[in-house]
Amino acid sequence: MIHFRHVSYTYPNAARPALSDISLDLPEGELILVVGPSGAGKSTLLRCINGLAPHFSGGSLAGSIRVGNLDPVQAAPQVMSHHVGFVFQDPEAQFVMDRVEDEIAFALENAAIPPEEMRVRVEETLDLLDLTPLRDRALSTLSGGERQRVAIAAVLALRPEVLVLDEPTSQLDPKSAEDVLSALVRLNTDLGLTILVAEHRLERVLPYADKILYLPADGSSPLLDEPRAVLAQIDLAPPLVRLGKALGWEPLPLTIKEGLRHSRRRAGNGRAARPRQERGAERAAGARTPFLAARDVAAAYGGTEVLHGLSLDVYPGEIVALMGRNGSGKTTLLKCMVGLVRPVRGDIRMDGRSIAGRDVADICRQVAYLPQDPNSLLFAETVAEELAITLHNHGLMARRSGQALPDDTRELLHTLGMAQHAESYPRDLSAGERQRAALAAITVTRPRALLLDEPTRGLDYAAKRQLANLLKGWRAAGMAIMVVTHDVEMAAEIADRVALMSQGEVIAQGEPAQVLGASPLFAPQVAKLFPDSGWLTVEDALQTA
Repeated sequence: MIHFRHVSYTYPNAARPALSDISLDLPEGELILVVGPSGAGKSTLLRCINGLAPHFSGGSLAGSIRVGNLDPVQAAPQVMSHHVGFVFQDPEAQFVMDRVEDEIAFALENAAIPPEEMRVRVEETLDLLDLTPLRDRALSTLSGGERQRVAIAAVLALRPEVLVLDEPTSQLDPKSAEDVLSALVRLNTDLGLTILVAEHRLERVLPYADKILYLPADGSSPLLDEPRAVLAQIDLAPPLVRLGKALGWEPLPLTIKEGLRHSRRRAGNGRAARPRQERGAERAAGARTPFLAARDVAAAYGGTEVLHGLSLDVYPGEIVALMGRNGSGKTTLLKCMVGLVRPVRGDIRMDGRSIAGRDVADICRQVAYLPQDPNSLLFAETVAEELAITLHNHGLMARRSGQALPDDTRELLHTLGMAQHAESYPRDLSAGERQRAALAAITVTRPRALLLDEPTRGLDYAAKRQLANLLKGWRAAGMAIMVVTHDVEMAAEIADRVALMSQGEVIAQGEPAQVLGASPLFAPQVAKLFPDSGWLTVEDALQTA
C-alpha cells in the first residue's frame, strides 16, 4: 500500500537529515502505531506520505515513495489530499469554518463535489463519527475530543484510502482520547481504512494497534512488526510493558486485561511501599504559607463564567498535579495566577501578597508559566538566544551580540537534552524539542514558582523521565510547582498532591493514591493492575518484597 525506498529527507538549512535511507512497506487496511524518540522523524515520515514534505516544508528528498499508484512528490498535496487524510497535532490549526457541518463540507466544496453527493457524504461522515448531535455547534464551543473528531471527519469526507494522525490524543483527557481512538478503530474495522497514528503515549493506542513502526533516534533501520515483537526489542514502553518485562511476564501483556492475569497472582505476595505522597506531605508541612493561593476565584470569558469560587494553594517544595476533563477550567486557573486573566471576584495571592493591579511582567519575575503552545514563547533565531533574551529582560545578563551563556544556563540545556540544539532555529525543532526549548527559556531565571500547562506534549518516555527528574530537583530546592496534565502516568510519577477539576471547580484533592487510585478515568496503569495497593508507578510495584 505505502512503500518507501531509500528515502532521505533534509529540512532547509538543517545540518543532518530528518530521515536517512528509509526503506519499508506498510500494509493495507491495518492500524499502525508509529513510535520513536522525540526528533526521530515520525512527523516528517507522515508528512512525506501526502507530499507536505517537501512541497510545504521545502528541503530536499531523495529516494522514492509510493502510495498505491501515486508518487506524493509528483502528485503534490492537492492531489494526495483526496487519497491521504492528514490530521495534525493541533486540530484548530486546520479549521477554516466556524460551524461543525460547514467545516466538514468545506473540503468537499473545494473539491467541486456536486451538491447532492456532498449532502450524502456530510451525513454519512457525521453519523460515522457520532457528530450528528453537534452538526450546528460552533467549533469554539466543542471539547478537545469533539474538535479532534471534527478534524477527522473533515478529512474523511473526501473518502481517502489512508488516514494519518500526528499525536491525536496529546491534548486530550483520558475519556476524550478513548472516544477518538474508538472512532479510529471503527473506521479501521468497518471501512478497512489504513490508519497511521504517531503517538508518544503508547499506553493509550497500544491495545488497538495491528503493527508498530519504530523509528530509532540514531538513523538506523526502522522496525515494523507485531506490537509484542517490537516492544521486546526497544526500551520505549508504557508502564504495563515495562513491568511485564521486569517481572518476566509471558506473553508480554499489551492491555490491562492481559496484565491482570499476572498481577492477581503477584498482588498477595508483596507489601505496599510506603506511600510516596506522605513524603511529599512532609515536605510541604514545613511551609506554613502557600507561595501561590487562589481564594474564591471566579473568572469569565465573554460574560460566561468558567471558574466558580475556586480555592487552591501551592506550597514551596511541592508539586501539585491539576487534572480534569477538557474544558474544566485548568488553563484558565493558570492564566489567573500569572495575571493573563483577571478574576471577576476572589483573589490570587503570591507570597502572601495579592497580585491585583500588578502587571504580568512583574508577576512572571517570580512565577514562570509555560502555556500549552510553546510557539507563543519562541521568537529568537536560536535556542541560546531565547535564553539570553530572558536573562536580559530580567536584568540577569547584559544584551551583547555573541555573548556566551553562563555555565549554569548551558547546564540547564544539557539537562533538558537540548545542548545540541543551542544554535538551532527553535521553530524548526520537533514538537517535543520546542516544548523543552520553551521550558528552558522560562526557567533560566530560577523562578520561585513554576506553572506548566501540558508539559509532556510531544515528549517520549525518556524525555518525560528527564523532565520528572528536573522538576523533582527544583521541588527539593523549594520551588512551588503546579502541573496541568492529562498524562496520568506523569502525575503518578511526580505529584505530591493531585487536584481534580470539573466545570470550573475543584471537586477533589489529596494524596495521589487516593485521588488517582480511586478514579477509573484517571488511574495509572499500575494502580489498575494492583487496585487498593497504593502503588502508582512501576517502581512502586517493583519495591515489594
